[in-house]
Amino acid sequence: QVQLVESGGELVEPGGSLRLSCVVSGRTISRYALGWFRQAPGKERTFVAGISWKGHTAYYADSVQGRFTISRDNEKNTVYLQMNNLGPDDTAVYYCALERLTFGLGSRRPFDYGTWGQGTQVTVSS
Repeated sequence: QVQLVESGGELVEPGGSLRLSCVVSGRTISRYALGWFRQAPGKERTFVAGISWKGHTAYYADSVQGRFTISRDNEKNTVYLQMNNLGPDDTAVYYCALERLTFGLGSRRPFDYGTWGQGTQVTVSS
């Protein structure tokens, strides 16, 4: 059974940084694209970042472009999200996800992802 487990979320002050991790078990990620999504209270789950199966291409939501960086370590079967210059609007539960099909590019569409983690809470507040 494929499982994704996120970690690294916590309370941070505005302007601070966090690094989220997502460890995948039950499947080798080397042929799969991965993504990060987030869901704020009362809002829909939205795309944050995606990384292609080779790791050569990354996509970002406009709201995080230039502040967040997605990366992957296939040897550790892990995907990361480095978040800098955090603001209150970044407060949300962050989810990592594994695309359904192999050799993907890191889709912006939740439907393209077949397995999700349980989420990790990021709170940005002074």
